[in-house]
Amino acid sequence: MTSALDVPLDPKVLEGLPQPPTITLQSPKDYIFDPRENIVIHCEAKGKPNPSFSWTRNGIHFDVEKDSKVLMKPGSGTLVIDISGEKAEAYEGTYQCTAHNDHGTAVSNNIVIRQSRSPLWSKERNEAITVQMGVSLVLQCRPPVGLPPPVIFWMDNNFQRLPLDQRVSQALNGDLYFSNVLPEDTRSDYICYARFPHTQTIQQKQPISVTVLSSKSKGEHHPGFMLPLGPTSTKMVLRGETLELECIAEGLPTPEISWQKDGGELPSNRMSFHNFKKTLKISDVNEVDGGDYRCTATNNMGTAHHIIKVTVKAAPFWVSAPRNLILAPNETGILTCRVKGEPKPKITWFVNGVLMENAPGDHSRKVEDDTVILSNVQSGSSAVYQCNASNEFGYLLANAFVSVLAEPPRVLTPPNQVYQVISNNPALLHCSSFGSPIPTITWFKDSQTSIKNGDPYVIHENGTLEIHVAQPLNSGKYTCIATNNLGIKENHVYLEVKEPTRILKQPEYKVMQRGMNAVFECKVKHDPSLIPTMIWLKDNGELPDDERFEVDADSLTIKYVTEEDEGTYTCIRNTSLDQDSASAMLTVVEATPTPAIVYEKPDPPTDLELTDHTERSVRLTWIPGDEHNSPTQKFLIQYEDLLHQPGVWINLTEVAGTSTTARLNLSPYVYYSFRVLALNHVGYSLPSQPSHQYRTNPAAPDENPSNVQGVGTQPGNLVISWTPLTGFQSNGPGLEYRVQWRQKDMDEDWSSRNVANVSQFVVSETPTFVPYEIKVQALNDYGSGPEPEIVIGYSGEDFPLSAPDSVQVMVHNSTLAEVHWEPVSASSVRGKLQGYKVYYQRERGLHETEGKMDEQEQVLTFSGNRSEGRLPGLQPYSLYRLLITVLNNKGEGPPSPSKTFETPEGVPGPPSFLNIINPSLDSLILEWGPPLNNNGRLSGYTLKYQPVNNTSELGPVKVMTFLPNETTVILGNLNSSMLYKFYLSAKTIKGSGPVITEEAVIIMETKTGKAVPSRQVDIATQGWFIGLMCAIALLILVLLIVCFIKRNKGGKYPVKEKEDAHQDPEIQPMKEDDGTFGEYSDTEDHKPLKGSRTPSNGTVRRDESDDSLVDYGEGGEGQFNEDGSFIGQYSGKKEKDTHEGNESSEAPSPVNAMNSFV
Repeated sequence: MTSALDVPLDPKVLEGLPQPPTITLQSPKDYIFDPRENIVIHCEAKGKPNPSFSWTRNGIHFDVEKDSKVLMKPGSGTLVIDISGEKAEAYEGTYQCTAHNDHGTAVSNNIVIRQSRSPLWSKERNEAITVQMGVSLVLQCRPPVGLPPPVIFWMDNNFQRLPLDQRVSQALNGDLYFSNVLPEDTRSDYICYARFPHTQTIQQKQPISVTVLSSKSKGEHHPGFMLPLGPTSTKMVLRGETLELECIAEGLPTPEISWQKDGGELPSNRMSFHNFKKTLKISDVNEVDGGDYRCTATNNMGTAHHIIKVTVKAAPFWVSAPRNLILAPNETGILTCRVKGEPKPKITWFVNGVLMENAPGDHSRKVEDDTVILSNVQSGSSAVYQCNASNEFGYLLANAFVSVLAEPPRVLTPPNQVYQVISNNPALLHCSSFGSPIPTITWFKDSQTSIKNGDPYVIHENGTLEIHVAQPLNSGKYTCIATNNLGIKENHVYLEVKEPTRILKQPEYKVMQRGMNAVFECKVKHDPSLIPTMIWLKDNGELPDDERFEVDADSLTIKYVTEEDEGTYTCIRNTSLDQDSASAMLTVVEATPTPAIVYEKPDPPTDLELTDHTERSVRLTWIPGDEHNSPTQKFLIQYEDLLHQPGVWINLTEVAGTSTTARLNLSPYVYYSFRVLALNHVGYSLPSQPSHQYRTNPAAPDENPSNVQGVGTQPGNLVISWTPLTGFQSNGPGLEYRVQWRQKDMDEDWSSRNVANVSQFVVSETPTFVPYEIKVQALNDYGSGPEPEIVIGYSGEDFPLSAPDSVQVMVHNSTLAEVHWEPVSASSVRGKLQGYKVYYQRERGLHETEGKMDEQEQVLTFSGNRSEGRLPGLQPYSLYRLLITVLNNKGEGPPSPSKTFETPEGVPGPPSFLNIINPSLDSLILEWGPPLNNNGRLSGYTLKYQPVNNTSELGPVKVMTFLPNETTVILGNLNSSMLYKFYLSAKTIKGSGPVITEEAVIIMETKTGKAVPSRQVDIATQGWFIGLMCAIALLILVLLIVCFIKRNKGGKYPVKEKEDAHQDPEIQPMKEDDGTFGEYSDTEDHKPLKGSRTPSNGTVRRDESDDSLVDYGEGGEGQFNEDGSFIGQYSGKKEKDTHEGNESSEAPSPVNAMNSFV
């Protein structure tokens, strides 16, 4: 068996290749035409040679040349029928197009052509209706039957729509229902109108007169159903259509309608309520939507119920449509036509448009229901096969050609292509080829060394050579050779592996006083053949447009820094292949203030005047306000659009601070009002008073919508979306959008639709995941916008059809396996390939004593078009099961057949325990448990032990081995008063596993006159322990003396006197108003000092504050007396400046003093 061979779209490859016909465009199955226009029946096809076209009408050959009113477009099968002056009914019927060339015949769907009809209303005389107030009423419309059906609405004599509400509503059949009538319902002009869409004609029924009598009012009463009648009703709907259920109730007060589904829930994502909840609509119906739907009418007099029994049927729909096959002579292929429907569709096969049973016999062809098997095909047996699936609700027809080709190999990758990658990254060298049979690809390096699959190389099915981790030694010339039984072709490419770009000196965190210069360095190392570029960012955005920022080759200089310059600065070094980046923060602190002139914001400009009026511009002049000791840097001009955005002021332009006039460019259809703001070093002034209003005339749009996209949200659709123009951008009234689309590379006309007040349009009945060319153009009452750019979008994806084939598993070792598979064909993915998912699960261990285990299934996802992947972390000596699925954006495809594999033995885990029991004077017993994970067949245990003397020197090692079933041993002839270390490991044929250790001390203790062995050592007699205790006692004594002295100094602690002796403005905490030092008291224990910096998260922490109490100590903890006073009086940073320039010496706090002793 073989799958379809892809034919490249390269015209140079297609040229000369024979190809049977393929229908590329055809009219819809049901075509209703307007008798005022020509009938156009589309039929386009491609093939090599170009196909010829013919038609049938009502199953009989339609001779186009004999009818002067019928024209077939040149090079196409499209018919244009001129029905002017003719009876259009003569051309109604069922048409079918046939495209034929030397290699086969393709046919179109049966296209039913019908004339649109808008018949007149039958003449009738409506009797006046008189009803009592409070009763229900139905006004019947009964419109004439049209093609297509008309749109119904009710109006009065003044052509005003009748108001509809919960009490008065229009049913789906057009009748007008009153749940109860009121006196205001009395009128003589209830008129039903029918609008016929194709002819755009509107017809009206004779007016109906209604009189409501209020003298005999019917009181409040129980709800009852006016539509449908009775307790139950039925409804049939087709899969994929919209289900419309309707319940209209009478009663007083007006009943409220609610819906529920018996035995299930309403599909919230596909349902909607209409007509004041009297109509329930469920879109895209499927089988689960069948069942009983209950509508309930409720008022204060009671409730009423009605059940609608819904049955879902289905016209045939595709599970898997037949695909084109390209086979080499003597190959075998399969055509499948899988459909579903309710009732089950009947499948009929045709070849070249002829029923298979009536076609010439072919011993290589075999039909099995929905499958055609073609065995050992021969040259000249190319044909087009048709699959027809039908039931009582519709049919599907698909063409699939089988082309038998014998073509020598061609390499499609351009020759002498140079690939550049950064070292330690993957490298992909392409070798795209075409031929029939499919060529075999082999690779050589430097024209000599043959490259095989395996580390570090992988040769993919499409011929691409992948190097997992490229190194400089991989650079060189590579040759790919494509071979089949008809010839051989080679191509050369080159790989250059470059050194990575790395920042050697990164920018550093800086704290600068306002007005100083800040310099950030950023030095880089890169491959000498690549040219790097430097980009600096501030807070992940562009640097301010300010001449104070100077960028050099390896640095950024910020002159005269201000508070606005604070932030994170990032340097990015780019090459054409890679980049590196590093960041640092800048913090700006206030310098010591000096007396200065008082600066203020300028006063707003005055006397705004508009002159020199034109269609698209106007001149604005003004008088500047007082500058308040700071020169005006610029003027900001803003406008308000009183037509589209009243109350919103928008920046229009800026001019220099020396200007008092500006020429303003304007847009059409805007009601402008202007104002001006002045800016100096302090800030912006208040806005000026607005100018007089200036209106511009409408015009055609100057621009088209932005962000045009085409994305399929479900199979068979394409959602075209865009960002609408604002009212300001519309340039005039009547804004609409012309949406145009066509399938890419299909040489077809653009489809077009005009829409308004929306930002998206849904194209339905599209093929699955194919590219479309899309354009969206703005237009208004004054013309169209510029020609829009073409955007490429893709129709909706569907679940993949196929599972990976040829799943093979290579077990590398006891914990690692490598799985290989045959990737699915691109067409079966039916979407953008995301990768493959491998599901694998440990079934059981291979040890004879281990049964089947219920372990969790594991999943690995391999992105991209992969054909292999590694499964790490496997358990040795186990049986595993795996399967593989293909993944696209829609979801996963069917799984591959399960594959099992076994892992070999590995080293075992450590013994589960090692215990020392029953020690005596010169012996003890060791007891252990088997490993929790044998990881194979256990072959025994290895025990090593050795003595350790008082100086921690290790004695000789003794080794003992044991059988797998031995778990205890008695060790004798041990030395008393000696520490022993024991090492135990289990082993399999793969070697020994991890070691478990234990130790014991055999010493003598005298207790009740009897010597016993002990594992305890009396450290109280050890010299090192006595010395340690003495040092700790001395330290505690020093600490108590220091604390006693500091405590006697009181609660509040003025700092100013201490600071006067250490003039260090960088670290002195200051009051905000006069710069003097604050006092630290018990009420401020947990507050940051004034002037301290608060972290960006808004909290103040002792280990993060740049200028807190902790900075003046010597550690991460602040120390306070019981009354809250600070211990040590800035004993850390504040005193280090007095130690005669020795910057490394600091006076320690009491806690640090203790730490130094320890």
